[in-house]
Amino acid sequence: MKQLSRYLSALFLALGLMSLMGCASTAKHEGTGEYFDDSAVTTKVKAAIFEESTLKSAEINVETFKGVVQLSGFVSSEAAAAKAVEVARGVHGVHSVKNDMRIK
Repeated sequence: MKQLSRYLSALFLALGLMSLMGCASTAKHEGTGEYFDDSAVTTKVKAAIFEESTLKSAEINVETFKGVVQLSGFVSSEAAAAKAVEVARGVHGVHSVKNDMRIK
């Protein structure tokens, strides 16, 4: 009977560890917590760009993966692109910014 309880304990421990590993991140996939963190960063960056009166936020797309923000879309000038990058860098939680914006 003791051996059966040890076996079941080991089984439940193994299942518990495997379920936790399912939530872990890899180089190409985010964990659950990271996904929600990146969603919050994306929302904050979009809001910051929207609040900047010199930028047309509808034409700037924001994506975040593991704290790296990617800005894409169209802007009217190099100065507008630089301003969008500056605004994004100022948001808490942003580790770096990739600028893939194009000038119209």
